[in-house]
Amino acid sequence: MVDISTLSVVIASASVVAGVVYYSLQLRHQTKTRQTDLIIRLYSTYGSNEFREALLKVWNVQSKDYEDFVKKYGSWTFEGPVQKAMAMVGVFFEGIGVLLYKKLIDPSLTYDLFNTPIRLCWEKCKPVFLGLRKQYNDPTVFMWSEYLYNELQKREQRGVRYG
Repeated sequence: MVDISTLSVVIASASVVAGVVYYSLQLRHQTKTRQTDLIIRLYSTYGSNEFREALLKVWNVQSKDYEDFVKKYGSWTFEGPVQKAMAMVGVFFEGIGVLLYKKLIDPSLTYDLFNTPIRLCWEKCKPVFLGLRKQYNDPTVFMWSEYLYNELQKREQRGVRYG
């Protein structure tokens, strides 16, 4: 027969376990909510007129390598519209790359929303960014943008397109 004290210990233990499970589920839900909020805020930046204009400038860049870019558009340090647009777009995707690396945003949601711009921007900017790395002897120049692009490629090689 079970006495009252044993029964109360079992009930108390079950209450603690239920509380821990509930808290962990709430914490998990809160993390997902924060990640979604962050992605939506990034997406609103992406959808701004200023950013869309910058994207179009980047997508219209015609250069085969860094030297060709400098000939056509001027030095990276020149404050021309193409350099500003490329910097704006590069920094935006650089931030997303860091967040992805640190696992602070959901990869699936990131790629569902930014798949095409990530690809097109890196492919347009790659010769310039690699040229900047060489010029400044700094392998970290736009490395997170490259990381973001490479993770997208790995995802697609695994056959994951969406979701």
